[in-house]
Amino acid sequence: MSGVLAKTFGALADPTRLAIVSRLSRGDATMGELAEPHRITPPAITKHVGVLVDAGLVRRRRVGRTVVCTLRPEALSEVEQWLGDLTTYWNSTVDRLEELLRGDDDGR
Repeated sequence: MSGVLAKTFGALADPTRLAIVSRLSRGDATMGELAEPHRITPPAITKHVGVLVDAGLVRRRRVGRTVVCTLRPEALSEVEQWLGDLTTYWNSTVDRLEELLRGDDDGR
């Protein structure tokens, strides 16, 4: 697994950060909006968002005195590719097992 994938999965392993990504999938949000459902302090939400920023999943920008967060869906493309490769592998493995169990192995 690449370092990017490890960092992405590490960032998403925390339930609060996973919820933040889920919320941002519906559109941009301020730090306060992200913190509200979790009832956590501003420093705690800053830390969680910082981990997501470091993993490349979220972008922060200032709008006046407000910090607005945006999901970077392109950052999930490597995860999508990895899952696709894994799915292909397991589908072919299951197909081969089915052939063996049916006796369709052509002597292999």
